[in-house]
Amino acid sequence: MKIDRIHHVAYRCKDARQTVEWYGRMLKMDFMLAIAEDRVPSTKAPDPYMHIFLDAGSGNVLAFFELPTQPEMGRDPNTPAWVQHIAFRVADRETLLAYKAHLEAEGVEVLGVTDHGAFHSIYMFDPNGHRVELACPDPEEADMLRRMDEVKWKMLEDWSLTKRAPKHAAFFHEREFKPAAEATR
Repeated sequence: MKIDRIHHVAYRCKDARQTVEWYGRMLKMDFMLAIAEDRVPSTKAPDPYMHIFLDAGSGNVLAFFELPTQPEMGRDPNTPAWVQHIAFRVADRETLLAYKAHLEAEGVEVLGVTDHGAFHSIYMFDPNGHRVELACPDPEEADMLRRMDEVKWKMLEDWSLTKRAPKHAAFFHEREFKPAAEATR
């Protein structure tokens, strides 16, 4: 048995229409499907909802639920806002920079470009407060990922024992952190 691929990823949204329009305008995702019921099909609980599906490219589907009878949505207060996010891959740095310019022209606050070694990312929040990342491959992506693969089990083992960041893959963010280290000298 093996998983074929993710069918869809679902999040909660504050307003289904606003969410469809934002992802369409900001990230160029097409609106695929809407489902609405007064009861939850799996549990049969009475809980009206609107379930929307967006085309995230290459067979990937991003979905949202609007739940008007539930308390206002929140987020885990014990988890930093940067942790829970969804990341989408774009073709190259040119596309990433075009998205950054487009989003900023639309008034979206964008963080980055951040150099993650094998890929580069920008970050923003959607109107529901979900963190969204766009990432493009680095020209050295294949080599970086090969090097990361070589140390992954050792890193996991060391982390499990110490709960401190092992340095086996310090090369991964070396370019991102190097300017900060040089600036403090």
